[in-house]
Amino acid sequence: MGRRVHRLRADRGMTQRQLAEPAYTAAYVSTLEAGRVRPSEKALRHLAARLGTSYEELATGRPAHLATGLRLRLTEAQRVLATEDPSDASALYTALAEEAARHGCEPERATALVGLGQCALETGELDAARQHFEAAERLLGALGEPLTKRVPAVRGRAIAHLLAGELRYACYLLENALDELNASGLHDPDALVLLYTAAIGPYMDLGAHARAAQAAELALALAPRVSDPALVARMHRGVARTLIAEGRSDEADASLAKAAAYYQQLQIHGELALCHWMRGYVHAQRADTDAPDEGDAGDLARAEAELRTARDMLAARHARLYTHQVGVELAGVLHRRGKDDEAELLLRELLGGLSPGRGSVHAAGAHRLLGLMAERRGDTEAAEEHYVRALGLLEHAGAAGDLADLCRLLGDLLRRSGRTEAALDAYRTGLGHRSAPGTTTLGPPPATPPF
Repeated sequence: MGRRVHRLRADRGMTQRQLAEPAYTAAYVSTLEAGRVRPSEKALRHLAARLGTSYEELATGRPAHLATGLRLRLTEAQRVLATEDPSDASALYTALAEEAARHGCEPERATALVGLGQCALETGELDAARQHFEAAERLLGALGEPLTKRVPAVRGRAIAHLLAGELRYACYLLENALDELNASGLHDPDALVLLYTAAIGPYMDLGAHARAAQAAELALALAPRVSDPALVARMHRGVARTLIAEGRSDEADASLAKAAAYYQQLQIHGELALCHWMRGYVHAQRADTDAPDEGDAGDLARAEAELRTARDMLAARHARLYTHQVGVELAGVLHRRGKDDEAELLLRELLGGLSPGRGSVHAAGAHRLLGLMAERRGDTEAAEEHYVRALGLLEHAGAAGDLADLCRLLGDLLRRSGRTEAALDAYRTGLGHRSAPGTTTLGPPPATPPF
């Protein structure tokens, strides 16, 4: 600081006395420039005014309005992530993180790290995403920021673990954050809705439907207090999953329509693609619940159209993991429409981009579908092989509901081939997963906020 004061004074051709008067002495300025005294805020403001600079620049060495400029450019990077290629946004966030680090703008650097994590999630680089979110959390913690400021990084890390198939750890992160928020009295509606909405997905995959429904109800109750329309849209998209599970497909479709309207208005293309994906899922589920008729075929046709739209939008954004996941669901609809050749070709292409640590639930879904198609053409050996592979992937992820369904399929296959004891073992395994879905390692549900 002393060197900065000396440099600015010399640049302006001022003596120490001219800088000091009328509030201070030349001796005080000399001592300050030599680094033997730390000036008070009052003294710094006086010196800044005399030197014609800002208090912030004199105190920190940052150029005037640097933090404001960084924040404006961070907003632009977020717009690029929403509307353009995630790799373009990643380049912007990388440059901003480096610039913020050079100038010691740590809050802005943390925001850039969260942005880099979001870009990595879209492109399916899950290890990189976790690292960026963890770095942002550490940085904000070192700055003493409250949990409400760290929630986007916590949520991002949980989503990375969810996409990797680590469902219970994703729930653990989200539930811990919710409990800490509620215990500390930090009942911030935006932070709570972000966490409750993020928890719906892993709860559903674990088979903990009651807990998912509770999270959805709390998110809906908090929605009127939320200021960010993009967050409200994300909440409606998450809530739709619980409505589908309860057989309320019309309400789920209405919720998704609200979300899509928000995303259209805000030009958030990535989230809009996920809305098309979910609407395709709704139409496919509706075809399951309706009596077989012309409406059933119409629902499947609409499901295929929505899923193709989602897949094209995600592929255009180079969101590889999401593109692979929606492709598995599209293959499921194609199979139900009797287009097995096209479905099998698509699945075999997709399996190269899915693995136990990268979309394990959807990788299991791909093997399940390949097993169903093998059964349809009478190849029981291939069907059993695919079902067993799917079981291993789902056990890795702990997806209880899907495990129970797959055990039933495998049991039926074994029973038809005369292997009764093996079939009974498969049925018992499925019943075990069905009797207490999602409760084996999850603790008590998070406390309800006092609203």
